[in-house]
Amino acid sequence: MMQELAEVRLTAWVHGHVQGVGFRWWTRSRALELGLTGYAANKPDGRVEVVAQGSRDACQRLLDLLQSGQTPGRVDKVVADFTQPRDSLEGFTER
Repeated sequence: MMQELAEVRLTAWVHGHVQGVGFRWWTRSRALELGLTGYAANKPDGRVEVVAQGSRDACQRLLDLLQSGQTPGRVDKVVADFTQPRDSLEGFTER
């Protein structure tokens, strides 16, 4: 299997003013357009955790969008990690 087609899991911790501004809804919309499964969840410390599974290319495109400056709110920093997919995720949800 070619590397680009291998499934990966992207976990991205988004720092900034990203809660209460439609950020999770926007992220869900972009992820669904890219054919990804996963979720976007508000965390108590003000970050949003984005977990997406799908092709490496689609996950990288989502990460690029998160860092694009075109999101709702204000993204100061994104800390991201690519790993092997774990349990299967259905759809893309806001938590």
